[in-house]
Amino acid sequence: MSYRIGLVGKPSVGKSTFFNAATMNDVPEGAYPFTTIDPSVGEAYVRVECAAPEFDETCTPNVGVCRDGTRFVPIELVDVAGLVPGAHEGRGLGNQFLTDLNETDALIHVVDFSGRTDIEGERTEGHDPREDIDFLEEELDAWYLDVLGKGLEKYETRYQGSEAAIEEELAEQMSAFGTTKDEMKQVILAEGLELEPETWDEGDREELAREIRKRTKPMVVAANKTDTPEARENWAEITDDPDYDHLSFVPVSAHAEKALKNADEAGVVDYTAGDDDFEVVGDVSGEQAAGLDAIRDHVTEYDGTGVQTALEAAVFDVLGCIAVFPGSANGSKDEKGVFRDCFLLPEGATTEDFAYHIHSDIGEGLLHGTDCRSGRQVGTDRELSHRDVIELISTKQAAP
Repeated sequence: MSYRIGLVGKPSVGKSTFFNAATMNDVPEGAYPFTTIDPSVGEAYVRVECAAPEFDETCTPNVGVCRDGTRFVPIELVDVAGLVPGAHEGRGLGNQFLTDLNETDALIHVVDFSGRTDIEGERTEGHDPREDIDFLEEELDAWYLDVLGKGLEKYETRYQGSEAAIEEELAEQMSAFGTTKDEMKQVILAEGLELEPETWDEGDREELAREIRKRTKPMVVAANKTDTPEARENWAEITDDPDYDHLSFVPVSAHAEKALKNADEAGVVDYTAGDDDFEVVGDVSGEQAAGLDAIRDHVTEYDGTGVQTALEAAVFDVLGCIAVFPGSANGSKDEKGVFRDCFLLPEGATTEDFAYHIHSDIGEGLLHGTDCRSGRQVGTDRELSHRDVIELISTKQAAP
């Protein structure tokens, strides 16, 4: 299972360009609403420092690639249909948008920080990107509030004859968002509410829905087109605005990433995704050289184009994932290759979680793990750390 990141935002802000830059897929791009009608799913990657060099090995990845000691681990990226205000009421492609969105683990909200597209995705000048940030959060909050309200209605209807506590009822109603009754109870109490919904007013319900949304659909804002002067001005203002302290922002130029990857494939430049510089290695025209110089100015100032950074912010910072390498007695080899796999696991994952992630048979027969760096035995309940190399000792082998 790979993590699934949803790429969201209003039409014409560069979502499809971001998607294509991250996956190098040919999804139609265009500056008009609903260029993307159906969700496009592609394979993108996050970077992890490979463990193989520590064991004097050269890895042979089963999936993804390794380039100069950097492992590119696959994730799924979903370019969801364009969003417009009123999506939670079914406006535009709203119903499909919400359905597709619900199958993702975290969101990257692509926002046109140049202010050249209005709230409907039409061309304009001087639009405030704050409106775009706000409307997406408001649409999601309204969606969550609607689902929460249905759960409260069921609870009130069944209350007299039901043994279910409110957190159980709401967790069941909102199970599609991946929340459990314990997590639901935790968020209710964290909001300072009693476990008696009759004591909640409308404001309490709205705050509860918003907090559940923040926890179950964490978000990164990809401030696209920050290679323009207008976007840089907006970046400085918005990232300094305390109203947006709850969000993670990444400066992005999706078209620069796409251009560099195309040039790399054509042998014009030497570029690795996420790098803060590149080398021109082929013949270029004067116009091409000027374009590459402009891109270099951006990647130098912002430590890259931002596309790779946004993906990694979603996976590692917002979701808190860790990468773990399966090892063998010598830390690396098995009969099929060397450091073939690198798995992404949730924060707090244990040795046992790792075993079950690889295969249920290994999990069922798990005895303990071995830290391949130290050679020490680790228990089944040991919390793993980012870039651990763990050998799993089990009485069962994975089914072929």
